Amino acid sequence: MTEYWVSQGNKWCDFCKIYISNNPVSIRTHELGKRHKDNVAQRLTTMQEEGKAKEKEQKEAARALQQIEAKAKKSYQKDLASFQEASSSHTVETSQRTADSSKRSTTPDWEFDSSSGYYYNKSNGFHYDKNSDLYYSASVGKWVTLEEASKSGKVGKPDIGQASGATKGTGGAAPGLVVSKQLNPMRNTKGAPSSIAVNKRKREDVKPKKLSKEEEEALKAREAARKRVEEREKPLLGLYKFY
Repeated sequence: MTEYWVSQGNKWCDFCKIYISNNPVSIRTHELGKRHKDNVAQRLTTMQEEGKAKEKEQKEAARALQQIEAKAKKSYQKDLASFQEASSSHTVETSQRTADSSKRSTTPDWEFDSSSGYYYNKSNGFHYDKNSDLYYSASVGKWVTLEEASKSGKVGKPDIGQASGATKGTGGAAPGLVVSKQLNPMRNTKGAPSSIAVNKRKREDVKPKKLSKEEEEALKAREAARKRVEEREKPLLGLYKFY
C-alpha cells in the first residue's frame, strides 16, 4: 500500500500576530519564548485597563442619573408648592368675590337720571359717573372715589346691567363740575384764563407778521399733534360728555 505525505500546515498566534508550525514541539517552543510571554502580559494589562475604564464610565452614568432624578424631584416639589399656593389664593379670591357680591346685594338700588346723565341713589344722595368711576354728593362737594365716598356713608358700586330704567328729574341738574376739555394729571397744564375782563391797550397800525413756508408747516404739524393728544386723552378721566 502506498503512503502519501500530508502537510501539517501552520498555526496563527493571536498574541504575536504570526504563523508558527502546527506541531507540538514548535507550539511549545514558541509559547515558552520571551516575545510570546511579553505579548500575553501586555494583552492582560490592556484588558484590565479597559475593564476599569468601563467600570468608571458605568459609575459616572449612574451618578448622573441620580442627579437628574434629584433635580426632577426638586422641580416637582416646587411646582406642587406653586400649584397649592395658586389654588389657595384662588380660593381666597373667590371668597372675597362672594363677599363683595353679597355686600353689593345689600346696597340700595341705583337709578339712572336722564336729566343729569348720572346714576342717582335716593338713600344716600350720591351720584355716580360710569365714565370716570367717581362719586359726588352735596355733603362731600366734589367728585371722589368709592373708598372716599364710603367714609361718608354706605355707598356701593351700582350694577349698571341691573340698574333701573331712566327716570326724569330724579336727581336734579348735573352735580359738581363737568369737565368738557381733556385733563391729564401726568402732564403740566397752563393756568385757566381769568374770568375778569381786563382792558388792554392795543397797538395801532401793527401789521401781522408774515410767516414763512417752513413756519406755516411747523404750525400745521403742531396743531395736528395737539388734536391727536386731545383724542388720546379723552377717555382718561371721564366726565367729558355734554349734558
